[in-house]
Order: sequence, then C-alpha cells, then structure tokens
Amino acid sequence: MVPTSKRSRPPVVAVTGAASGLGRAFLAKVASSADFRRVVAIDEQRGDVPDVTWRVLDVRDPLLANRISDIDVLVHLAADYALDADPAERRAYNLRAAQTVLTASAAARVRRVVLVTSAMVYGAVPDNPVPLPEGSAVAAEPDTGMVGDHLEIEALARRSLRSHPGLGVTVVRPAALVGPGVDSVVTRHFEAPRLLTVKGCAPCWQFCHVDDLVSALEMAALGTVSGVVAVGGEGWLEQEQVEEISGLRSLELPAGLTFGTAQRLHRLGITPAPAADLHYVVYPWVVDCTALREAGWKPVWTNEASFEQLLELREGKHAVVGRRLSGKEATITAAGATVAVLGTAAIVHAARKKRRT
Repeated sequence: MVPTSKRSRPPVVAVTGAASGLGRAFLAKVASSADFRRVVAIDEQRGDVPDVTWRVLDVRDPLLANRISDIDVLVHLAADYALDADPAERRAYNLRAAQTVLTASAAARVRRVVLVTSAMVYGAVPDNPVPLPEGSAVAAEPDTGMVGDHLEIEALARRSLRSHPGLGVTVVRPAALVGPGVDSVVTRHFEAPRLLTVKGCAPCWQFCHVDDLVSALEMAALGTVSGVVAVGGEGWLEQEQVEEISGLRSLELPAGLTFGTAQRLHRLGITPAPAADLHYVVYPWVVDCTALREAGWKPVWTNEASFEQLLELREGKHAVVGRRLSGKEATITAAGATVAVLGTAAIVHAARKKRRT
C-alpha cells in the first residue's frame, strides 16, 4: 500500500454495486481500512456493511454527479454478468452504467475511476504465449457474450481518457474469477461430467480469487497501480493437473466440430454463451501480473487452492457446454455431454418441444 504520509490526506472512496457480490466484498475491505478517509456505498438498495455512508440510487441515474461531488476515487462494481440474462438487456445495463459513472465522475471532478473488466479481452487462441505480457494487444472477438461487454466498457474508458483528460481511469483485468457467488463460462465448465478439450491444444488454467481481486482493487483505488492492470494467481495449472485434482476426465473433439456445433446450439437457445466463449476453456489466456507484482502485491490464493474452492462450490450443480441443468436434465451422464456437444437431433428436438409448450 501507499503509506499515508506520502499523500496529503487519505482519499474518500465510493463503491458502486456496494450491496452485494464483488461490490460488497470490496466495501467490507475498505470500510475497515485506515487508508481511506471515508467510504461511500452506492447501490439501488441499502446494504448491510456498517460504518460507511450509504447513498441509495441507480448508478445509471444522471443525477449521480450530484451525489459524488465529495469523492476522490470511485470504484465501479455495479455490473450484470448473469450468464442467463438477456444479452441485449445485460449489455445495455452494463454500458449505460459505465458511461454514466465516467461522465458523472468527470463532471464531479473525481480524480480517478477504477473499472473491472476481464483478462478475457486479450483473447484465447492456441498460440498465445504463456503467460501473456500485461501490455499485450486486446485481441478478443467482439460478440454478444460477456467478452463483448468487457470490450465495449474498455472502449468507453479509452474515449473517456480523451474526452476528460483530468480524469484518471484504471482498468483491472482479472483472470478466471473464483469465489462464492461467481457463475461464469469457466466455473460452469467444471460442472460438466467431462472436461471439453480440442485436438492439438491443452488449456492452461489461471484463476483469480475474489479476495485477491479485492486487494488489487484496493491498490488501484489508492493509486498504487494505474493504467491497465492484470490480476491472477501466480503461474498456472496444466490440464493434467486440473484433471488430477478434480477427478474429471477430458472429452477431446476437433475444433471445427466443437465451435461450429456450439454456435448452432447457441442460436437455438440451448446454450447461454456464444461459441467464442468456449475458447476460454480450451485455449490459454494466462496473464503476467507485472504492475501489481512490481508494486508489492501478492495473491493470497494459489491456483490450486482457488480451483479446489471452485470444485467445492460447484457441488450439486450440473452444466453442459455452459448450460445449467436442473431436474431430470441433471441425470445426463458423460455420454450425455458428448451428445450435447455434438448437437444431436434428440437435444435439438427436446429444446424445440420445450419452446412450444
């Protein structure tokens, strides 16, 4: 952390999305920190964290600027990343929230905004270097999924830097998140009876526990790190290690068949994420957290420990190709996973029949 003596006075920090999820976790951390003079919590409903100033409003409200005029740093954590949400509605919310936060912060003379996207923006391809340098180009494919949302939010951040040169913007890109309440393409991958792989390439697994993301966000809020910051566990796990720890076996298929069929399943509404999102469970996207490491940050959670918690949290949950199963569907076995990936007529017929009823 930056010693208080090196600053004129500790900053006032505001947190959006403060009542739940990552926002609440970060709020609880900074509420007890002497590094901040005051902590302001912003959400549509009042949360349960004490000793902070609650301001109840929708973060998309243009009046936000009036409510943050006394803020030095704003950490924006109000976002919708529900896999099963309507993609258009989810993106509209996420972009409107980020745009309002950036515009309001500039108008209110907030010194710095911290945004969270994902290391997914680097893209996942077979020949990615392991690890990816933090300054690597953004190469992800724009799509209707979460990756597309992250790309759009980062584009807003870049435009804001040009439009509002007095406003600092720090973008934090976590690796695959793990922790209570986290539901993503990656976590659902491990809810399947078999682990999908594509021929000729094995993924490398790097995780970022929510606790470690929170500590990285605290450093970003204090200005210890700035610009674009990647965050994740040290090193990575090979596919063989993941299979050994989880006890799950892999299912290897040709890349063309896997992605082509996954896209067809997505168009039919059977799976929640576009086929491009599958790249992140079959190709490497490990990041080198240079800025944080040089600033003295170290993750508390190892990749092994994060993965073990992921496995604990998935107990009782079942998913195939990112689609959460329930009821009778949960009886699908490893053979059923193969069927789902290949998109056979039986699953397509069942989905169509369900739509008609």
